[in-house]
Amino acid sequence: MTAPVKRVLVLSGPNLNLLGTREPDVYGATTLNDIEQALQKLSKALGAKVECRQSNREGELIDWLHDARDSFDGVVINPGGLTHTSVSLRDGISATGLPVVEVHLSNTAARESFRHHSVTAPVCVGSVIGFGKDSYALGLRALIDYLNATG
Repeated sequence: MTAPVKRVLVLSGPNLNLLGTREPDVYGATTLNDIEQALQKLSKALGAKVECRQSNREGELIDWLHDARDSFDGVVINPGGLTHTSVSLRDGISATGLPVVEVHLSNTAARESFRHHSVTAPVCVGSVIGFGKDSYALGLRALIDYLNATG
């Protein structure tokens, strides 16, 4: 009997729509669309299905998290700058009851001091930071492994 396909929601927060042109020395030249296409291919190889969404609006990200409870097995999220400030997003992640992996392209611990603390990480099953575009793929792999291990 084959295991059911895992459904994963991939959320990208504020300003990530500008990847490829925004501070390429920090975030690289890869666009969000490039990352999402790579995740689609990887998800098939992992026996999963991903749906990718991006928003610059905190409330929209929270609404998507709420809706994910009924449609997805887990979430990969790059909250962007909301990582360091949004208790509401943190509570939205916690409220899903789903395993969530936080990802960041840059190594936030090696950047400005205000980026060193994540209010969202404590309610996630894990974090992947500092591996550029590969952070998303590593986060997806980790989430699928987690889902497979926990049933």
